Amino acid sequence: MPQASADVAVTAPPRQRDKPLDEFSPLLREIKGQSLLHRRFGWYTAGIALNSVVLAALVVGILLVGDSWWNLLLAVPLALFSTRTAFFGHDAGHSQIASTRRTNRLLGLWHGNLLLGMSSAWWNDKHNRHHANPNHVDKDPDVGEGVLVWTQMQAEKREGINRWLTRNQAWLFFPLLLLEGFALKVASFRMVFSREGWERQGRARATEITLLAVNLVAYITLLAVAMSPGKAVLFALIHHMLFGLHLGCVFAPNHKGMEMPDPDAEQRWGHLRRQVLTSRNVRGGLVTDWMMGGLNYQIEHHLFPNMPRPNLRLARPTVQRYCQENGLSYAETGLIDSYRQALRHMHDVGEPLR
Repeated sequence: MPQASADVAVTAPPRQRDKPLDEFSPLLREIKGQSLLHRRFGWYTAGIALNSVVLAALVVGILLVGDSWWNLLLAVPLALFSTRTAFFGHDAGHSQIASTRRTNRLLGLWHGNLLLGMSSAWWNDKHNRHHANPNHVDKDPDVGEGVLVWTQMQAEKREGINRWLTRNQAWLFFPLLLLEGFALKVASFRMVFSREGWERQGRARATEITLLAVNLVAYITLLAVAMSPGKAVLFALIHHMLFGLHLGCVFAPNHKGMEMPDPDAEQRWGHLRRQVLTSRNVRGGLVTDWMMGGLNYQIEHHLFPNMPRPNLRLARPTVQRYCQENGLSYAETGLIDSYRQALRHMHDVGEPLR
């Protein structure tokens, strides 16, 4: 069967009440037959080792450059490889890296709490709820009401400064991403120090807090030793702003502007439709794949969340063909167009307030 144009999604037929609930199993068997769910120990070992070496080299570089304005330039690669670190923490949360839950948890603590200063338990809880019900306004925390809103029903409730934010949210989206690096840390700290965090984690919370504290002390000490207070503050701002921008630019195109299940109506969607219809792939070459960590193959990632990240692009042809054969929309577009679609959705949500 000829492949459809990558910029044009194949339109799904209307849902049928007698549609089989399990459309996913045949695809799962095919993917398993291609060994794409097998662990990639060599790839992850090399990737984690390289990322650790680069981070260590950047720390040494910061100390060697010392109290110079040139040191601010090192905040750029530090932000870039902080995002790479987040990718490995993300994969550990999905049990993509190791065979045991304990090892994956340790890898999550290493990359999230110790290296990034962000609670891996908080991230896993939030992200797993997103995966279970993507784009569901009542169940997906990524489309809940916050600084930004994602439906006109949410927009109608906005008042005061929030109403102005919603009216202009498409224009403010990328500037707001500059704050995302700080917001992620604040949210994770609030969780681990809350009563909910204690009830959810118990004694494991002590490990989380200890590692977060080690990260904070080490980061402040590094900057305080290397440079003057003014330069240190500016370095931290550049590092976290670029980190938030990069991470936000990776995750923003994946679901924004895609179908959103109606929480007030029965959605007879199985796993296949729930994940495919709410997700968008971003087409790209080696640079796009590297910058987005391979998570631009978001449809495949949502269908198979424990699939090792380097295998997502390998699964794409099979998933796309299967969707076409079953008349299911498979949304894929270029990077710039993915942002355009996401921003257009945000603009349309705020339209009634203008």
